[in-house]
Amino acid sequence: MTRSTSGPGENDVITIMLVDDIPETRENIKKLLAFEPDFKVVGSFGTGREAVTQAKELRPDIVVMDINMPDMDGIQATSEITKAIPTAAVIMMSVQNDPDYLRKAMLAGARNFLTKPIDTDELYNTIRTVYARNKPIAEQYRALEDRGGIDIRRTITSEAGEVRGGHVILVYSPQGGAGKTTLATNIASGLMKKGIKVLLIDADVQFGDVGVFLKLQGQSTLADLVSKVDDVDVEFFDSVVTTHESGLKVLLGPARPEFADEVEANPTALTRIIEQVASRYDFIVIDTSTHISEMLLSLMDLAEKIVLVSMPTLSGVKNARFMLELFDQLNYPQNKIAFVLNKTEDERARNRTTIPSDIIEKHLKHPIQARIPSDERVILNAINKGVPVIASQRDRNKSPIRELIELSDRIYYTLMDEQESSPLVNEPQKKRSGLGLRLGRA
Repeated sequence: MTRSTSGPGENDVITIMLVDDIPETRENIKKLLAFEPDFKVVGSFGTGREAVTQAKELRPDIVVMDINMPDMDGIQATSEITKAIPTAAVIMMSVQNDPDYLRKAMLAGARNFLTKPIDTDELYNTIRTVYARNKPIAEQYRALEDRGGIDIRRTITSEAGEVRGGHVILVYSPQGGAGKTTLATNIASGLMKKGIKVLLIDADVQFGDVGVFLKLQGQSTLADLVSKVDDVDVEFFDSVVTTHESGLKVLLGPARPEFADEVEANPTALTRIIEQVASRYDFIVIDTSTHISEMLLSLMDLAEKIVLVSMPTLSGVKNARFMLELFDQLNYPQNKIAFVLNKTEDERARNRTTIPSDIIEKHLKHPIQARIPSDERVILNAINKGVPVIASQRDRNKSPIRELIELSDRIYYTLMDEQESSPLVNEPQKKRSGLGLRLGRA
């Protein structure tokens, strides 16, 4: 049956896989689901290992998974299923309503948590809600598959011994309201191609909005890592990082503006943390504040690519010129900077209010890497759904979705090609503290 494109509806059939080591429980849930015409149970299994194997074959929309099983528990099975089948969404079940269980389930990639005995209406509502929220993400992955898969330009080893590229991309704008958080979240999402692992960091430590844009809340934030910068291990880092329902890993900024002091008191701490974990990710995307600080300069030194975001206005061009001149004085190569015009208008329109891009290029003497049209309705719709813009609609040829995908693809292939052509990773330049000292003015 053909799926609709707008969410659960009369033409949608939600395929469901049940996993519980107690046969009676599986049968009871199966009977409950049989009453609903939009539910179809495609498999029922009693072990975690069997669930992982069968999920790869059946590719269900929803997996309803018990947390306690003898051979492989639901946490491990969920982690393996969400990695192997990113289009599937896992709903965890347990007789124990323990916050620690909930935290572990969400870190493993589960989208919701039900307590046994399960209320019938809660079961129905949870399945439909999780399916509706996961649908744009699933369609994004299916679109990648429809494009013939993704050419991963290097071999990625097993999880136990993997060494990934660790490409750091910093998104910055010298003015507020330019849309840098929108670009950061969508670049990170667009980089998530098959087999690629991406981390998004909210380094706007006072007023970061990544959590708002993606509807994420975490008990731990960047501030917890910075306070233990000399004792960050893999397990602790993973416990702080939040997982978006798309599979994107997100390090949230401090929960309140006053907590920013703890981070900024050690301006190189975040850079050191990134250096420690970079080999576990293919790409690390950093959203930043507008304020030029020692922490920001440290991150800029580390980054392989700086996405400089501007609007096509007089103040936007003036601020972009200042930053490009600053990058020159810091001896950054020109190909390190990707200059992006955001919120552009149709330059053929007679009533446009912004500066034409060819005039901006001529004035700045720097190429424009991407022009992202303004469509507040599309962006607000994505924020309300808690998903990146590029995953908010099925039509990927619609602006600004098309342009955001093209930008992320350009960054992806540029950095992957550079990685192939050079066997060595450039060390970040060691520079003196403070902007004045860096420019020889103090």
